[in-house]
Amino acid sequence: MLKVYLSGEIHTDWRDQIIAGASGLDVEFSAPVTDHAASDDCGVAIMGEEPNKFWHDNKGAKLNAIRTRKGIADADIVVVRFGEKYKQWNAAFDAGYAAALGKSLIVMHGADHQHALKEVDAAALAVTETPDQIVEILRYVLDGSLPA
Repeated sequence: MLKVYLSGEIHTDWRDQIIAGASGLDVEFSAPVTDHAASDDCGVAIMGEEPNKFWHDNKGAKLNAIRTRKGIADADIVVVRFGEKYKQWNAAFDAGYAAALGKSLIVMHGADHQHALKEVDAAALAVTETPDQIVEILRYVLDGSLPA
């Protein structure tokens, strides 16, 4: 079974598209918490309120980092999506962390981010623009077949 961690942008359904497209393939997916409010507030919900927003965010970021590091460490392939609307600094960290661990890294973003992400792209084994391309890569990795 191929273990794939889906990291990055949480405001579109790209993960659902990949998971649906990979139906029938021997793939297990994992991902960060994609409920934005839960992700932001996990630290204070578990460890107590913070009057200062910096420390509120710091608690949440560190708890999310535990989950993310575990997911990336357990994965065979890490897919990192950079979306169109928001800057995903955490996605850049995830890509760098995956590369540092020697994970097979696939990056997905639109052509408009090509220049800004050139160093991230250089660390990736594949750079894609669509969820369908990710599915075809997974299919090729698993059974060597090309798109019809």
